[in-house]
Amino acid sequence: MSYLVLARKWRPKRFAELVGQQHVVRALSHALETGRVHHAFLFTGTRGVGKTTIARIFAKSLNCESGTSKDPCGVCGTCADIDAGRYPDLIEIDAASHTGVDDVRALIENAQYMPSRGRTKVYLVDEVHMLSKNAFNALLKTLEEPPEHVKFLLATTDPEKLPVTVLSRCLQFNLRRLEVEQIAGQMRHILGAEGIAFDDEAIEQLAESADGSLRDGLSLLDQAIAYTGGSLQGELVRAMLGTVDRNQIEQLLAALAARDGEALMAAIEQLASFAPDFGQVLDRLAQALHEIQLAQLVPNYRPSLTRVSIKTFAQSLEPQLVQLWYQMAVAGRRDLHLAPGARTGFEMALLRMLAFVPADASSSGDAARPPAAAAAAPVAESPAAAPVAPKPMPAESVAPPVPAPAPAPAAPPPPEAPAAVSELPDSAEDWLQLIKRLSLKGPLGQIGAHSAFIARQGRQLTLSYPADLIDSLSEGLRERFRETLMQAVGGDVQLKFEKLSDAPAETLFARETRNRQNRQSDAEAEFQNHPVVHALLAEGAQIVPDSIRPLE
Repeated sequence: MSYLVLARKWRPKRFAELVGQQHVVRALSHALETGRVHHAFLFTGTRGVGKTTIARIFAKSLNCESGTSKDPCGVCGTCADIDAGRYPDLIEIDAASHTGVDDVRALIENAQYMPSRGRTKVYLVDEVHMLSKNAFNALLKTLEEPPEHVKFLLATTDPEKLPVTVLSRCLQFNLRRLEVEQIAGQMRHILGAEGIAFDDEAIEQLAESADGSLRDGLSLLDQAIAYTGGSLQGELVRAMLGTVDRNQIEQLLAALAARDGEALMAAIEQLASFAPDFGQVLDRLAQALHEIQLAQLVPNYRPSLTRVSIKTFAQSLEPQLVQLWYQMAVAGRRDLHLAPGARTGFEMALLRMLAFVPADASSSGDAARPPAAAAAAPVAESPAAAPVAPKPMPAESVAPPVPAPAPAPAAPPPPEAPAAVSELPDSAEDWLQLIKRLSLKGPLGQIGAHSAFIARQGRQLTLSYPADLIDSLSEGLRERFRETLMQAVGGDVQLKFEKLSDAPAETLFARETRNRQNRQSDAEAEFQNHPVVHALLAEGAQIVPDSIRPLE
């Protein structure tokens, strides 16, 4: 008995069995229930997401011997023949191999005849974008006004290549790429039904490698079953796919975080022994950095338990450094084909992360600037020698600054901390002046900018904070903000935040917004009242909206 691959054996036969695509199923089900079935449907989406499968189920729903409904019986002769691919009134055409106008003319002529068995003759045209221009022109009239017994179901992975005249004649449904969790869930269901042992790591790797396509995922699952001998284990699946596990990604990140070049090269050497796809490793590294940044900046973010130890790195790395590394990982992935070799390109991408750190990473860590505005500085070669501060360079730069032949100048003195004030602020104005003088950046700057003064009792300040932002005030951020204020005022500070929808006093953010708007209004008024502008307007000139900016 011949073996039936999983993608065919487990192809859904009813709408209820489809994974994802509920938005399409709902629309088609309503159309079938109400009898308002359009004559032409276009299903778009990447490979393996269910375009032709939905079309076949729809054909069963139209022709099931139990009657037209969203739930075909699946057991009658019509349903069985459609599942087997031998139903005469479901005509499947591969447009990739039938692109000419003669093929379409034959289709049009055949469409005039009544169905031989069912109520509706269904034409399923796969990869319809492959039809020639003349073939589309020949199809248009029939596609717009087909016989009552004919329905057209078109499927394509590239709807941009379809003429607008075709798109306007169809109801279009875009099928979404499946999430990793959806593909993994279907794999677990299938393996459970097949009685095949597996572990979660193996399933996760296969689901990620499927790249949003369930059919590709099931093909990989078939391959993994054969490779592992019927027991899917993460280590064996990883070897089959040539992927790396989370422990190896953790080793790379740990070496980078420790600024340890020897440990980094040792981790790369161990990684290279598995002959991995280095581009895929950079993808995994970028994915881990993405989750680390989410854990740092998005309140209540819950990373997957099987991912890299996100929380540990989120607490130890500066947010701007994560941004910088992410950009370097993506750039390294993009330029990998330009390197002398894949490993060389991979090593240089990680050495670039090791060589550059944001210029203010050694400070309190308040400045979480985006990579486009961050500056970079080379790592000091020896802990005994003070690092020389070079001219700031953009974080996107991929080459270290060339050292000058002359001896390096002495390192400039570090910026002085703000002079301490004798007392805590007693009024809203005092509070605004203090926050403005501190010039905080990043998350701490956000806290200061959105806080409004309520009252002071001894060494305790009561501040209001917007109700929609207060959930982002973690204990760690509150403590760092309090320590910054203590350093500024030269003494103990206790903070109490109250959730108020309307602040009792003006915040620094509100004041700066108001001042900016006033400057904009003044600039527009001054410009429009200028005599030269008046003369130009009289000659027919026009002021481009939003083009006037105040001078800083």
